[in-house]
Amino acid sequence: MTTDATVILENYTYFECPRWHDDRVWVSDFYTHQVISANADGSDVRVEAQVPNQPSGLGWLPDGRLLVVSMRDQTILRREPDGELVVHADLSELVSENLNDMLVDASGRAYVGNFGFDLMNGGTPASTHLVLVEPDGSARVVADDLYFPNGMALADDGRLLVDETIANRVSAFDIADDGSLGERRDWAVFGDLPDMDDIAAAMGQIVLAPDGCCLDTDGTLLVADALGGRVARVAEGRGVIDQYDFDSGVFACGLGGTDGRTLFVCAAPDFDEHARKVATDGKLLAVQLPS
Repeated sequence: MTTDATVILENYTYFECPRWHDDRVWVSDFYTHQVISANADGSDVRVEAQVPNQPSGLGWLPDGRLLVVSMRDQTILRREPDGELVVHADLSELVSENLNDMLVDASGRAYVGNFGFDLMNGGTPASTHLVLVEPDGSARVVADDLYFPNGMALADDGRLLVDETIANRVSAFDIADDGSLGERRDWAVFGDLPDMDDIAAAMGQIVLAPDGCCLDTDGTLLVADALGGRVARVAEGRGVIDQYDFDSGVFACGLGGTDGRTLFVCAAPDFDEHARKVATDGKLLAVQLPS
């Protein structure tokens, strides 16, 4: 059954990375190159930043300054109090393909994922790494051998959860005091590791393609399935225990609203860059979850 959802924002290209901050929902629109924010009902839309090289992951430093991923030039931008965007970190020597999602913790450390290969032009899948950006902008690799590290969440026990979109899994890492990560462990597995010699073959073997995600209050992970038109509720070691079905593709989700129980969902017909950049079918949906 299709989930009862309200359209909050529409006529955009392709939304990603919804965040609830300062009593507003923030989201990146890839192909208008905008970071926008709005009230929970979609009113009072504001353009918060223009990112020519395509915005993605969002987060905030402890002093309130916005960090935003600039995908195509492999940089993290920082918005200064006067609104100017400056380079916070240049990751181009660590990452060769597009950056994607980002998690910024309470101390201002940012964990940043990347594609690892040229997805939009049919490249061959390849493993890649996760990068840590310190609050001062210095950066280093903290995990290797990940397949399309994407949405992330901090579990209640302090572990970092990382969606590997083309690997049929969510991985977990212990975090050291200096932000370094321990050995990768399975948190949830949806199927075998696909054949990585060919992207079409790999796509056909993906059971659940975990994209953007958020942690719920009961410790389960709400995961947008980039190939399945659903947000899955995933429990550690158990996999999918429930799901919310949609009549379009869904690619990211985040909890917010005045009571923290509104699930904001980024929806579009598909994730194909060539189609999305010339259309305005992107929507932000809202689903009211039980208290």
